[in-house]
Amino acid sequence: MLYAFGFETVGVVVGDLYFVDPDPLPGQESPERGVRIEVRLLLRKDLPGSIYSAQPIVVDRPVWRADLLESVGSPGSFDRTHHHPRFAGWEPGERQFEEEMTADPLGFVGSQLGDLPAVLDRAGIDPLEVPATDADALRRSVPEILEAAGRLLERVRSGELARPPEDAVTSARVGWL
Repeated sequence: MLYAFGFETVGVVVGDLYFVDPDPLPGQESPERGVRIEVRLLLRKDLPGSIYSAQPIVVDRPVWRADLLESVGSPGSFDRTHHHPRFAGWEPGERQFEEEMTADPLGFVGSQLGDLPAVLDRAGIDPLEVPATDADALRRSVPEILEAAGRLLERVRSGELARPPEDAVTSARVGWL
C-alpha cells in the first residue's frame, strides 16, 4: 500500500515493505518488514491535453528515508529501525541507527518532517530548491502523515501487509518503496 502527500515541490510517501536481503549487515540476516517513509522531490509535468486532462506527477528524487523495520520474528521490536539522511542520486547512504528512533519511531519521524530545512541541509540540497511554504505545509501535515504510517504499521503487524513473496526466494523487496 502507498500513501502520498504532496506539497509544491516536496512530497512524502509512506508504504509497507518486506525485505529478504542476500547480503545483510552482520546480525541482520533474517527477513525484515515494516513501513518506509521517504521525503521526495515532486515534478509536475505539462498537461498532456486540455486543462481538464489528468495532471502527470512524478514522485522524483529521494531526499531522506526512514525505515521503521523489524525482523520478521520480532514484531514490535523496531530492531531494524533506521534512517538515511542523505542519498547519492537514487542510492541511500549508510543506515543510521539512533536510540531515539528505536525508542519512538513515529516521534522521531515527526521531528524530522517538522524541520524540512534541516532535512534538506543534511541531504545536501540547496534550500532554495524548495519554497518555504512547503516546510510550513509539511509541518502542519505531520500528524496526518504519522497517522497513516501508524495505520500501516498496525496492518503489517497483523500480517495483512508487508507479506513475503509467494515463492521461496533468496532476495526480495516487496512494496512500492
